[in-house]
This record gives sequence, C-alpha cells and structure tokens, in this order.
Amino acid sequence: MRPTKVARAAGTGASVPVECCQICGHAALEDVLSLGYMPPVNQMVTIGAVPRQQPWFPTNLLHCRNCELVQLGLAVDPVIIFPPEYPYTSGTTKLLRDNFADLHRESAAMLGLGKNDLVVDIGSNDGTLLSNFQNGGHRVLGIEPTDVGDIANQRGIPTLKRYFGAQVAREVVRDHGPARVVTAANCFAHIEDVHAIVDGIVEMLGLDGVFISESHYLIGLLDTLQYDTVYHEHLRYYSVTSLKHLLEMHDLEVFHARPIPSHGGSIRVYAGRHGAHTVQDSVRRMLAAEPRGEAMSKRLAAFKRDVMLSKLRLLSMLRDLKEKGARIAGISAPSRASTLVNYVGLDEGIIDYVCEIPGSLKIGKCMPGTQIPVVDETRLFTDQPDCAVIFSWHIADELAPKLKAKGFRGQLITPLPVPKFL
Repeated sequence: MRPTKVARAAGTGASVPVECCQICGHAALEDVLSLGYMPPVNQMVTIGAVPRQQPWFPTNLLHCRNCELVQLGLAVDPVIIFPPEYPYTSGTTKLLRDNFADLHRESAAMLGLGKNDLVVDIGSNDGTLLSNFQNGGHRVLGIEPTDVGDIANQRGIPTLKRYFGAQVAREVVRDHGPARVVTAANCFAHIEDVHAIVDGIVEMLGLDGVFISESHYLIGLLDTLQYDTVYHEHLRYYSVTSLKHLLEMHDLEVFHARPIPSHGGSIRVYAGRHGAHTVQDSVRRMLAAEPRGEAMSKRLAAFKRDVMLSKLRLLSMLRDLKEKGARIAGISAPSRASTLVNYVGLDEGIIDYVCEIPGSLKIGKCMPGTQIPVVDETRLFTDQPDCAVIFSWHIADELAPKLKAKGFRGQLITPLPVPKFL
C-alpha cells in the first residue's frame, strides 16, 4: 500500500506531518529521537544584518517496523528547504569528486555503457557527477531546481532548472529518448513524494535501464553516531532493506549494493526491471547484516542515549577550553554543522567564527540559527585561534593535514563520533 499524498500549496511555508510510513503506508511508527526545533540549514543570514524572525521546525525521527524505514516526522515545504540561492556545491569536496569519478568507472564497466547512452542525474547540483560521464563520451542531462544549476550550464553540462516530477520525466523522454542510467546522488532521500519520484524514474528508463541511488546509510549513521545528518532535507534514512521494499513496489529489483565513504558513510544501490540483471551476492550480504524488528528498535534506543552523551561530552570539552580563555574557531560549514551547532547549543560566544574555503557561497553569512560568522579560511592562519572544531569531521583525515601544512598551529577537535583532540 502506498501512503496517501498530502497536498500542500508550494511556497506557502506549510509543513506536512508524517502520519504514516513514507514507503509502505504503515501507520504505527515508533518515536526514535528528537533533536528539538531546528532552522532550515540552507537559509543563512548575511553577517551584520538586522536580526529577523526565522522559521524553525521539529526534528523527530520515526521508525517503521514494517519496512524498516527511519524517517523524519515532518515534511517542510521544499521551497524553504531548497531556496533558489541554495549555497551548496558538490564540486568543493575532494572525497565527493573522487566518489563520483568512481561511480562513473564502476557503472560504465558493469553496464557496458556506450557513447550514445543517455545518463540523467536528478538533483544534479553543479554537474560534478555528470562531468565524469560527459568526459567519458556519454550523453548527459541534469535536473536541478536551484540556481546552482546555472553553474552546470555554464560548464557545458545541459541542465534543466526544474523540480523533478512526472511532467519533467515525460519531457526528458520526448526530447532526449529513454535513459540507460538515471542517477540520484544525495537527493533520493530528500524529495517528499518518493513514489511519484520512482514513477518518474521508471518512465525515463529504457528496458535495460538502471537506476543508481546514493544515500546516507542508516546502519553507518547509527554506528558512527551521525546525528548531525538529521535535518529537514533528509526525509528518509535508508537501509538496503527499506530501499528494496520501496523499489519492488515499482517492479524494480536491487541487483547490486555496496557501502561508499561519501558523507561519512553512504550506500550505492543499483536497480533495474525485474529479471533484467543478475542479483549479486553484495545485496544478500548487506541484507543479512542489517538488524530488523526488535533488534532495530533496540539499536535505535541505544543511538538516542549515545547522542545525548555525545552532546554532553562535547560541551564539557569546550567548557574546559573556554574556562582557560581559549579562542575557538570552526572548520567548514556543511549543512550537517547546522544541526550540530544548534543541538549542542553553540553560539558566537563559544565559536568565534567558522572558516570556509575561498569561493564558498556561505562566506559572508552566519551559521543558521546563530550569529556565528562564516569567513574565508585564510583568517584561520592569520588569526591563529587556540583551537578549531572540524565540523566536516567525516573528512577530518583529508582536512587536518592540509590545515597543518598551511600553517595552523592550534589544536584540532573532531566532534563525532566521540569528541576528541586530533
């Protein structure tokens, strides 16, 4: 049974409570965790602007024991979550660039992609993923609703600036023909009516077409205590079990799945029409390793307790530093940092500023829900604060050596999964 879609007037700021499972429609959902009310992670106020009222929304996580989906309890208007001035660009992170290059190599070899095959990327952002397929000689098309799509078009990667849906899917087939590959990387968990999205994907796929999704992996999220990935863009937190359940409702069969390192731990899942591809052992292995039912409920209860303890440990560490008069900065301002900063209760009295690499669209603005300024990374090396918290802790191994090589002499802290000095 599919859940009933609740109509909303787009752009009104309306939010829709999740009263039944977004995949299977099951109505008995378990409360997992609440991080309290949070601001939209991509609405950032300019430094020095007169304070004004901002929207804040609850962050309740719910668990469906029927299909094992963990999901956010409120769907916020996508116009609020993905404003035209959306500040995130996927090409700024080396780990993500490397991951997309790997996706192209793996899929091209596995599927035997030809020069005339069409690859469509939903939520294509600045075109970083598609650039790999374009350089490989394949036809490409991006679908991106925000102004970041202009960057892709300027790079010569054809991109439709539209919200994806059935009408867009029909237009793609009409104008470009069926797709051999449809990708949705880090957006398949973001779009509210997931069944309409999968319907559109199926409509675009050729008979031998393959849908490849990349999403945060629920099991990895629990294992590494990634509560900072809980924000209103992320409506669903997939396991292979829940993804398989969803895709089978649309006559799609998962035939390959594997963990990938992007965003601190994600899964890449391949699906095609039933019987079109041989199901690989990778799917069976991942399904067998995932907890279900009561085991999952117990795992989620432990996660809730560990999140609370992690918050207290980080606060204790920062309190000790401030009592000694330390000046503390932040390193990088990903969306996940907004959740961490607001849940832990950090403000400009604790964190002096947050550094972003030159060219970031977030420089000159404040961290959501706070007055902590986001500044150019060069300030870290001229100012030399006593300590810096790496908010992009999932790529700390990449960032820390670079910061030291550039001359930063202070201490570095990773806030998760266990707050510690590097």
